Amino acid sequence: MTRLRSLLTSTMKSTAPGKVPDSGGGAAERRGSMEEKVYKTMSGAGAMSIAVGVVALVTGIVCGILMIIGGSKLLAHRSKILF
Repeated sequence: MTRLRSLLTSTMKSTAPGKVPDSGGGAAERRGSMEEKVYKTMSGAGAMSIAVGVVALVTGIVCGILMIIGGSKLLAHRSKILF
């Protein structure tokens, strides 16, 4: 009985006012916290991948348009080109 009382007293002293003492779920709570961290990390990585993909797509479209414009100018002035 005294051991239980000392355990409860030490638990009450170690927790801040207004905080609930640890329920003893230890591993399950840590696993839930780890899953949340993994979820946040993966969502950030996914968002970055989408952003890089959009930038690559826009860059490819712009390069293609510039190549078409350059090729059409070369075809338009092919009679002026001397070899």
